Amino acid sequence: MGEMLVEGSTLQIEDYGLIGDMRTCALVGKNGSIDFMCWPQFDSPSIFGRLLDTSKGGGGHWSIGPRNSTVCKQNYRAATNILQTKWIDEEGVVDLTDFFALSKYNKILREKWSGSTLVRKLECVRGHMSIDIELRPRPGYASTAGFMHGSDVKAEDGTYHQSLTWISEGDEASVDVPEFYVAYCTRDRPLKTDPIMFQSAKNHKGVEDKLRATFDIQEGQQIFMIMCNSHVKPHLTRDLIMGLEQDTFKFWTSWIRSCSYRGRFQQEVERSMLILKLLTFDPTGAIVAAPTFSLPEAIGGPRNWDYRYSWVRDSSFTIYVFLKMGFPDEAEAYINFIFARIAEWRRQQESSGGTSIHHLPLMFTIDGETSLPELELDHLSGYKDSTPVRIGNAATDHVQLDIYGELMDSIYLYNKHGKPISYAQWLDIRFLTDFVCEIWNEPDMSIWEVRGKKQHFVYSKMMLWVAVDRALRLVDKRNFPCPNREKWFSTRDQIYEQVMEKGFNYDMNCFVQSYESNTILDSAVLVAPLVFFMSPNDPQFVGTLDRVLRTPEKGGLTSAGFVFRYDHEQTDDGVGGREGTFVMCTLWLIEALVRAGKYNKKYLEIANGMFETVTNFRNHVGMLSEEIAISGEQLGNTPQAFSHLAFVSAAINLERVTRGQ
Repeated sequence: MGEMLVEGSTLQIEDYGLIGDMRTCALVGKNGSIDFMCWPQFDSPSIFGRLLDTSKGGGGHWSIGPRNSTVCKQNYRAATNILQTKWIDEEGVVDLTDFFALSKYNKILREKWSGSTLVRKLECVRGHMSIDIELRPRPGYASTAGFMHGSDVKAEDGTYHQSLTWISEGDEASVDVPEFYVAYCTRDRPLKTDPIMFQSAKNHKGVEDKLRATFDIQEGQQIFMIMCNSHVKPHLTRDLIMGLEQDTFKFWTSWIRSCSYRGRFQQEVERSMLILKLLTFDPTGAIVAAPTFSLPEAIGGPRNWDYRYSWVRDSSFTIYVFLKMGFPDEAEAYINFIFARIAEWRRQQESSGGTSIHHLPLMFTIDGETSLPELELDHLSGYKDSTPVRIGNAATDHVQLDIYGELMDSIYLYNKHGKPISYAQWLDIRFLTDFVCEIWNEPDMSIWEVRGKKQHFVYSKMMLWVAVDRALRLVDKRNFPCPNREKWFSTRDQIYEQVMEKGFNYDMNCFVQSYESNTILDSAVLVAPLVFFMSPNDPQFVGTLDRVLRTPEKGGLTSAGFVFRYDHEQTDDGVGGREGTFVMCTLWLIEALVRAGKYNKKYLEIANGMFETVTNFRNHVGMLSEEIAISGEQLGNTPQAFSHLAFVSAAINLERVTRGQ
């Protein structure tokens, strides 16, 4: 994708690519600037956050780019998460390669370096070009005062490089800030002299808190920049950097080779799987909903949330995709993570002696904790002045009963497509299912995490039915002991009949949002055939499909090929403001249409057209955020696990039906 980029212009959410190492990540703009990164892991404070302070530019950044406007292209190296940005003009061509090192077998990295290592390699492949570099870390969510300092380092072999350090002021001296190193060479040998002079520069308040350099890079010259833990003082050589890049390339190409999808959308599916892998946290197996926080669901609106945590719902859906696509290790890592959480919750329940009900937490930190106090960062202006900028998430205290269904479905699928669950795990499942049979008739806040009053949401009831149904299926498949089997059967039947009696509006001929809001349409109910609650050709579900496919003006939820979650003008969700169309709901509609298309070809034709529309709205490197605005721009945190897993699932089923399977 090529276009003219204006220096200093504000990038859109969709103008970034993601790099990472399953511990943390960074968003690299197609202008060469890293404008978002948390350190040292996903849910740590940000060190670069200009994306969330676009009015003032004070959130921190690490920009590398040509001094003059030029044509820019950005792409991933094929089958990897190594990002390449290329600038082209009449006088030269310069490549910028960005990646987090994944080099388990590199001796130097294994023995001397711990934590994450970000590598930025700049190379002039033709002619020459004037390049600007600006390094401005802003640790602690841009709340830590300090300045940048540069010092020269000479290695024993005469290689010249620099150490660039953040010096904290005052009480914040203990803040965790990485060290930055810069080295120079040609394609064949190190340079003995310094082609770059970094100088301190002032911010808009007149404080020297960044380093800036301008230099002319010549054909054949390479500049290596590394960010790593501050206690490391690497001996940077060309061979080391090239070794890290080669090992990282081998890691990603080897990993994606296991992808089992074969069909029209193979490249798109593989890119989504590579992105989903980046959202896993290797040390624990947790999966984050998105690696960013507070990117708005509507420009200027209040729907700005922190998604850097592991939702039971999102992660459980992701497990299905990992299993179907041939990645059992990632599925097993999360299953182990969530069973440890279930065991902790069970012990808590049993220790209370039944005197109080504590629901399974709906989200965890990537380390398995549940304390996520929601705070507002008033010193940041927000993406395009969309405030407040929030960290933490108050929804952790919500009662969202649907999570039991998503969790049980993923456990059932893991037992079927992964490894058989153990007897100890079965005891936890049995405890959870008995619990569901006691609480299923309660109201909740459901999948959309509304901040209004609790209701009997139809989606939650469907997923509670799934929870009990999957437990019963496990009993049959594994012949596990089940003392309360009859109660499970009875509960499953009660839930189903209640949904059909109270969750379906016979005048509108569709399922509704809740028993209380029984005239409000909600696209979450499209999940019914996907979880085998109802057949896709059932007249009551087909009526729901037809209603959702209408435009909002005609009482539906579909606009220009994308689907809204629900009509905000008709219901008070306790949040306020507007939002865009929801990518995951759009893909759920597509998948429901695919299944209905087996019995009525017109739905398959609609599904094909809508899926191609979603595919075309991925950004220039294949990323999808949470939502798509009416104007066509991406909105919400990015990349969104929900969006990419739903994309893969829809592609799988669309390909199967197209082939007549």
